[in-house]
Amino acid sequence: MRMEPLKENISSHKYFMFSGFSELGTRKSFISIPFLILFFVSLFANSLLIYVVVSQRSLHSPMYILIACMSFVDMSLPLILIPNLLLNVLFNLNGISLSGCLVQMFLIHMLGASQSALLFWMSLDRYFAICRPLSYHEHMSLSRFLKFVIPVLSRNVIMVSAVVILAGKVLYCFRNVINHCFCEHMALVELGCGSTAINSLVGLLGVFVVPMVDFLCITTSYIIIFRSVLRSGKSSAKALHTCITHIIVIIISLTFTLTAYLAYRMTSLPNAGRLFVSTMYMFLPSCINPIIYGVRTTEIRQNILKMLPTGQ
Repeated sequence: MRMEPLKENISSHKYFMFSGFSELGTRKSFISIPFLILFFVSLFANSLLIYVVVSQRSLHSPMYILIACMSFVDMSLPLILIPNLLLNVLFNLNGISLSGCLVQMFLIHMLGASQSALLFWMSLDRYFAICRPLSYHEHMSLSRFLKFVIPVLSRNVIMVSAVVILAGKVLYCFRNVINHCFCEHMALVELGCGSTAINSLVGLLGVFVVPMVDFLCITTSYIIIFRSVLRSGKSSAKALHTCITHIIVIIISLTFTLTAYLAYRMTSLPNAGRLFVSTMYMFLPSCINPIIYGVRTTEIRQNILKMLPTGQ
């Protein structure tokens, strides 16, 4: 049982070091290759998709705007994390202040929550388009749709802020070495002295419960959509094409998340291997999602082809 330290006379660390991939020694520079590839693929693919949606007036509808927002969020994670990770593995610049770590933690969790929220809003867009087509534009007008946006955004900001604020109040009087390559919540909090049970509880709520609520709402929306299509006898291939695209993105995200969760807890794997898999899951969807939307969304694909030198 860990004893509660006296808070007087205890100095709390304000500067931390990342130990991710340190066991590889000089070989850890090779880790930079896949991360560099992911960085440039994500930057190019998401920037292209955002540019196409913004530049083409025919794509200025809620569905495509939400896809562009997802691309922006997908692109943000590699932009925030990969440069620091490369500085670590290439130049051994692996230090970060507590305030910098908390900012990084906030951005990571906020972007993750935003991905979940966007998938929920996309499911609502498809629900109104397929199940309420006559009132689609009314429901998806900015003033009406904000009723779904503001509560979810407020929930995300409150939950993520609570996680970060509580982490900032922990006394870090043990080691100042974070066993990760970025400021993951529990990797930082486990360095604290004294009880961190409240941090673990709030972190669990923020990381699992919030996305799970969104996932249940998304699942419910698509069940209603499928039932509506089957009952009405509509051409399901056309009506559900975009829905299936969103579902593919959801399945890919869940698969990577589950793989990372299991890999990080497989003690049979080397620490560097577990860390590599648990880190890649944050970046791979940012490369795959824009490709899926670009290939499967007809209007986006056609506009991208027009931009090519051989495009008609």
